[in-house]
Amino acid sequence: MGKRGFSDISYEEFLNEEKLMGSRCKECGAHFVPPRSMCERCYSSEMEWVEMAGKGKLAAFTCITIAPPSMIAQGYNRDNPYCSGVVELEEGGRVYARIEGVDATKPETSWVGMPMRVKFLHRDKETYLAFEPSSD
Repeated sequence: MGKRGFSDISYEEFLNEEKLMGSRCKECGAHFVPPRSMCERCYSSEMEWVEMAGKGKLAAFTCITIAPPSMIAQGYNRDNPYCSGVVELEEGGRVYARIEGVDATKPETSWVGMPMRVKFLHRDKETYLAFEPSSD
């Protein structure tokens, strides 16, 4: 990865490389995804890029039936809902992302604490962050 600064490359460019990158505070060790240039815990500006393992647990989720236009264009609607959630990463920090590989028509089959692993979705020349259930 080399020594890339926060202004040299963007979070989205790392996603295109299928890397889940965050920032780590050099002062207190807090992790943030997406990366931040200042620590929200101790307010230090001494931050560095760090590649996250992409594993964690589902901390919260919702199944969405009334989709925004971009999701309707992908075929999601009342009959075909999708799931979004917050994943608490093993390294620390939480990230909001699509949750794939679950039955959004039966939210009771998903649960808080469910093990998750990163998944990169390639759509319309863009890469989106998602997570899916993991057996780890």
